[in-house]
Amino acid sequence: MLDARSGPPLTALITGAAAGIGAAFARALAREGYRLVLVDRNEELLRASAGSLGVECELVVADLTVEADVARVEEWCGRVDLLVNNAGFGHRREFLETPVAEEVAMCRLQTEVVLRLTMAALPGMAGRGRGSVVNTASVLGFFPSSTYSATKSWVVNFSLAAARSVRPSNVDVMALCPGFTRTDFHDSARMDMSGIPKRLWLDADFLVAKALRDLRKGKALSVPGWQYKVIVACGRAVPLGLLQRVLTWTGKGSLAAREG
Repeated sequence: MLDARSGPPLTALITGAAAGIGAAFARALAREGYRLVLVDRNEELLRASAGSLGVECELVVADLTVEADVARVEEWCGRVDLLVNNAGFGHRREFLETPVAEEVAMCRLQTEVVLRLTMAALPGMAGRGRGSVVNTASVLGFFPSSTYSATKSWVVNFSLAAARSVRPSNVDVMALCPGFTRTDFHDSARMDMSGIPKRLWLDADFLVAKALRDLRKGKALSVPGWQYKVIVACGRAVPLGLLQRVLTWTGKGSLAAREG
């Protein structure tokens, strides 16, 4: 990861930047001296978030489930030094109760848009011999629990493959896998999270600090929080049949998203 505090000014583009993990990335990168391009569909919230940073930001109001808006943001990506693909959402309904159009919109946002923006950014970064991409995945990407988890599994695998491909060009790609994170993600999806133990919750600023640390170390996969490192490691070791029974028993198979 490039250091914006030395050398020429660097630019970071963050999607889903108005709140939650995206806003935490904006705060951290503003402190590091990055010029920020902040993308979100909620203009009012985006302006309020940007106004609290104390730095000049370029604001792009865009709904990344809309083709014209995706194309507009793609044009920006060729000029940035750091891309954070963070926009996403989940469903609170059971799998068969969720309208297929909503599932398709989620899949498009969390797979196609990640692919397109990453592919729009990487050629310029490779040509300059520097740059980084962070794709927000999820701890749920390691568990077969929902369409949401399937999209996040795709993000993990795509990011790892891309990281391997561009490493000779001195460009980094990293999948960030949050666990339960204190944001407005669950409220916006109307999910009841009251039963989640306090020790499983992470602070968004802590999460982002750990992610940027891992990015600087050249890691292609970041799982912040010791508890989630253990969960992911154990999940990979458990036979699929047993894992599916555990997910069903705990109810995690019925939720489309559990973290922010």
